[in-house]
Amino acid sequence: MAKPVGAGDKAPDFSLPDQEGRMVTLKHVTGSPVVLYFYPKDDTPGCTKESCEFRDAETAIRKAGAFVLGVSLDDEASHQKFIAKYSLPFSLLCDEEAKVSTAYGVYKEKNMYGRKYWGIERSTFVIDETGVIRAAFRKVKVDGHAKDVLAVLRAL
Repeated sequence: MAKPVGAGDKAPDFSLPDQEGRMVTLKHVTGSPVVLYFYPKDDTPGCTKESCEFRDAETAIRKAGAFVLGVSLDDEASHQKFIAKYSLPFSLLCDEEAKVSTAYGVYKEKNMYGRKYWGIERSTFVIDETGVIRAAFRKVKVDGHAKDVLAVLRAL
């Protein structure tokens, strides 16, 4: 298992399809800061609240010169429904094989009601325009998270 990445590390590059099947590659979006957030599942209570917080902060995030990308293990059709239902203004990437989630150290063994399974630990990375991680939020608590991310962006 790779060491989880953190602040000061070069962000692992990736190529993943978005909700429309278009490939998004980190190295092609460098030049602007990126808010890369990993979440467990489309249209679940915590993930919906988190995504809607980022949606509501989108104007301020853009003003800070950055943009948002969400990543989960869901497929394109699931992402399309989630985006349409909540008017999400950013792309959601499909990490169905958990390769990128693993590279960022957020694909973990979880335990719910005594049942063990593998899934994404809610995490956000603020990546600067050169591809360096400036902040890593792990085990994210959703309430107020977008404000914390904005504070980091404004300090870049």
